[in-house]
Amino acid sequence: MENFTYRNPTKLIFGKDQLNVLPEELKNYGKNVLLVYGGGSIKRNGLYDKVISLLNDAEASIFELAGVEPNPRLSTVRKGIEICQNEKIDFMLAVGGGSVIDCTKAISAGAAYDGDVWDIINKKVTATKALPFGTVLTLAATGSEMNPDSVITNWETNEKYVWGSEVTHPKFSILDPVNTFSVPRDQTVYGMVDMMSHVFEQYFHNVKNTKLQDRMCYSVLQTVIETAPKLLEDLESYEHRETILYSGTIALNGTLQMGYFGDWASHTIEHAVSAVYDIPHAGGLAILFPHWMRHTIDQDVDRMKNLMTNMFELETEGKTDKEIVLEGIDKLSVFWSSLGAPSQLADYSIGDDRLEEIAEIAAREMEHGGFGNFKKLTKEDILSILRASL
Repeated sequence: MENFTYRNPTKLIFGKDQLNVLPEELKNYGKNVLLVYGGGSIKRNGLYDKVISLLNDAEASIFELAGVEPNPRLSTVRKGIEICQNEKIDFMLAVGGGSVIDCTKAISAGAAYDGDVWDIINKKVTATKALPFGTVLTLAATGSEMNPDSVITNWETNEKYVWGSEVTHPKFSILDPVNTFSVPRDQTVYGMVDMMSHVFEQYFHNVKNTKLQDRMCYSVLQTVIETAPKLLEDLESYEHRETILYSGTIALNGTLQMGYFGDWASHTIEHAVSAVYDIPHAGGLAILFPHWMRHTIDQDVDRMKNLMTNMFELETEGKTDKEIVLEGIDKLSVFWSSLGAPSQLADYSIGDDRLEEIAEIAAREMEHGGFGNFKKLTKEDILSILRASL
């Protein structure tokens, strides 16, 4: 392993009816609270009313930023910053999934920064101060509830970047599986694809002696693969929602990546695709990741084989390691498709007319962001993966 320091200051509050602790958690902060949420699902399922009631119990002055996009946009971040500065916001509460939390992180950093928040997002500067915020999670997917990272899209320039700072950890995150019951089937599928992809990104590295981390990765993947079909048969199963919700948090709260930094090239390529076409992030990952695996198979066939044989029951007798890996990749694609995930860019009506532009965006980000740590990719490599994904 490489030397590492691990710290996660987020207080994780997990389980049924844990939302009721919200007034107590807010005692440590001021009274002016900005409530951040998305397209209105929390109003339809009753969660909004519960949160408002608890904020009133805490005697908070409530301000709202609604309509955060699935791929949160810089323009929305700037709206939130303006509210924070004009209303002297003390604390923000993100109620929603990863997109809402990512947007809140950017607002928290931007509200405490004298310049343009885009400087932070495109990593020209690192945030050193941020407004405190907490989260009430409604979607198992990104792990944003217990990490400092955020992904924001500048739609005007077709740029989409992942960024983060030590100061953008949530102060607390409340996770009640019941609040994920109303998540539609397609979003539930996307969430499970996303968390599996996070594990893959961390698993693929070239650092030696990571036996424990590898086994933790296998465990999360095995759990999601086992639980996913059961959950899709009963979307209001507390047991299965609970398992998937916790899996998503563990998949990206830093636990799996101690002692190395993963690859993250597939995420970078997908960010470029969705910066141009605004498709669901996990839908893009379901399409791209198997093709990235095929493209990089010769980097470390043994490592790939260990992953595939720990995820799926594969017939190995009389086969080369490469044949075993390819069979495993095919099984992964079939598994994701069986859940209802897309398998080709054509599923989103994406053709080859803007692949050069997408590859250029991804290659530029890889050069500056430290992505592609398992196998360094050139623009031509990226184009090859994109073409195979059509």
